[in-house]
Amino acid sequence: MPLADQAPPRASKGATKTAGPTSWIEQIPAAWWAAVLVLLAMPLVANNFWLFQVMGWTFILGMIAVSLTFLAGYGGMVSLLQMSIAGLAGYMVAILGPSGTTSISLGLSWWIVLPAAFLIAAIFATLSGALAVRTEGIYTIMITLAIAAAFFYFTRQNYTIFNGYSGFNLVLPPRLFGIDWRDPTAFYYLCLGCAALCYGTVVYVSRSPFGLALQGVRDNPRRMAALGFNVTAHRVAAHAFASIFASMGGILLVWQNAQIAPGTIGISSAIDVLVVAVVGGMRRPLGAFVGAFIYVMLQTFSPDVLGAFGFSAERFKLIIGIGFLAVVLFSPDGVMGLWDRWRARVARRVDPLTGQPR
Repeated sequence: MPLADQAPPRASKGATKTAGPTSWIEQIPAAWWAAVLVLLAMPLVANNFWLFQVMGWTFILGMIAVSLTFLAGYGGMVSLLQMSIAGLAGYMVAILGPSGTTSISLGLSWWIVLPAAFLIAAIFATLSGALAVRTEGIYTIMITLAIAAAFFYFTRQNYTIFNGYSGFNLVLPPRLFGIDWRDPTAFYYLCLGCAALCYGTVVYVSRSPFGLALQGVRDNPRRMAALGFNVTAHRVAAHAFASIFASMGGILLVWQNAQIAPGTIGISSAIDVLVVAVVGGMRRPLGAFVGAFIYVMLQTFSPDVLGAFGFSAERFKLIIGIGFLAVVLFSPDGVMGLWDRWRARVARRVDPLTGQPR
């Protein structure tokens, strides 16, 4: 189990302190250090396709999905609006910054464009969240889906601001520190750093007073209200906070594709984010990235597998759907739930006193 999910052990009253407190570095399991080393060394062995397309898209989709994981896992609010928030941030980068559509794009500097994109996306998420938190369960899902659909059709039909169906092309990242950030290696490390930042932030906030209060609101909103907590304010703040991760993923997505169009934020894309979060595991931030990796692998290679057996490559969604149903049926907690159960089964086979298999 990850370090963030483990409670610190309590020392007994009669125990004597023979050693000083361990640092947070020593508390990180060896498997995590191995994973970090593999990710950092991947450009040494992987080709540009894996770095830019597979892993880059995995980190981006994981960042958008982790925003949903934060809302659903810690706040109990399932939102289908996260891809729309990501798309709005991407659109703001294209509209406010330079792009191939010079008749609309303003061409402002990146240090103005990026904060403005995050701010506008956060305002959109806050207003939408203020409307969605007035409902619960399936009604929250339907309201966020309706807002996502309205935003999709608005961008498709509006040519003055969003350039309609065509969208924007040649939306490139700024050349900072003399680095071309669309280079596969540079873009890989950029996405890896942003994904690690998003994951660490979610883990930290989930243990902060705000995160603990949000989990209390998720479990028993009436009791939290009786204790003096503003339930609605916490839920709306969660929507605004989650927009940061979705916006970061949306900006990187635009830079990866060098374009953005209404198809990027369609209804199917909103459903895909939900599938990724559920497959990985809603209650674990790491599950968003695990689910994203599985989804990207299926989307990338399942058309080739179907073609090899004589089926239409366009039916790759069928494999994704079957995998989604299998995970939901056998593990409601997603792949991370399967992992936890496997670890518990292995632990039961080991004698806690001798450390030897029973």
